[in-house]
Amino acid sequence: MKTNILKGLGATAIILTTVAFTKPMEKEMKVKESTITWTGKKVLGSHHGTINLADGSMVFDGDQITTGKFVIDMTSINVVDLTGENKEKLEGHLKSDDFFGVANHPTSTLIINSGNKTSDGYYINGDITIKGVTEPISFNLIMDGNKATTKLKINRTKFNVRYGSGSFFDNLGDNTIYDDFELDVTLQF
Repeated sequence: MKTNILKGLGATAIILTTVAFTKPMEKEMKVKESTITWTGKKVLGSHHGTINLADGSMVFDGDQITTGKFVIDMTSINVVDLTGENKEKLEGHLKSDDFFGVANHPTSTLIINSGNKTSDGYYINGDITIKGVTEPISFNLIMDGNKATTKLKINRTKFNVRYGSGSFFDNLGDNTIYDDFELDVTLQF
């Protein structure tokens, strides 16, 4: 009996020591395998395309996400629903100061401040910076092995992207562009 108690105490000490000295693990994103698609809507339709992840990682402590950072290459804005001159015009306009001003703001960032475990992934709290403006953001991140997915809805006007916004300009009629744009993100690590 005394031997069993000592073995139990020894095993408990080993487990507690292992847990106490577990090092957080940083997982780098495979940027070439990760995808970000965007959709912007207007009164008479929508446009969609892709944008590239330039860099990204998340830090896990056990099964908790403690931090993370993602850098988006804004110069990679690509329109996939148009071709030729119309495609080039829209891409140029989205990269201009009317929208994302990529000459002065070639990247956007998402910083994860915390990730609380849920039944299918994590509830993420962080800060997103677009066009030099930082705003808080919260969203669900679904985990499936080495893949994480999320859908984000972002109000572009919070980042001084107001072109064609009915919230700031009157009499736009059919030319109104909705304030929210959507991102569909798949991260591979």
